Amino acid sequence: IVDIVDSIGFATLKFTIILRSGAKMKPIKAHSIFPEDLLKEIQKHVQGELVYIPKAEGDRKKWGEKSGYKETLSRRNDEIYRKFRDGATINELMELYFLSYDSIKKIVYSKK
Repeated sequence: IVDIVDSIGFATLKFTIILRSGAKMKPIKAHSIFPEDLLKEIQKHVQGELVYIPKAEGDRKKWGEKSGYKETLSRRNDEIYRKFRDGATINELMELYFLSYDSIKKIVYSKK
């Protein structure tokens, strides 16, 4: 996943784009990415500021999809629901999964 942030200079077309992949950032010159007329147009709207350019809507992953954590939580919640349905109490599930009463309650009563 690459996040793009551009820093736009004032008087000249000295633009810096910072591409971030993970925790590392690599600055590159914006004029090597954008055409000059686009850079001038951007300068009409913002100068000397950082601008976040998000990924296109269809290219974005939802929370937890990249790491697989969403699927991990879903499996855990299914397991909690099954144990509750099979007779485990909310207090037992709290101790087993180290979750609050309200968290367990939300899991077991929202599953259908």
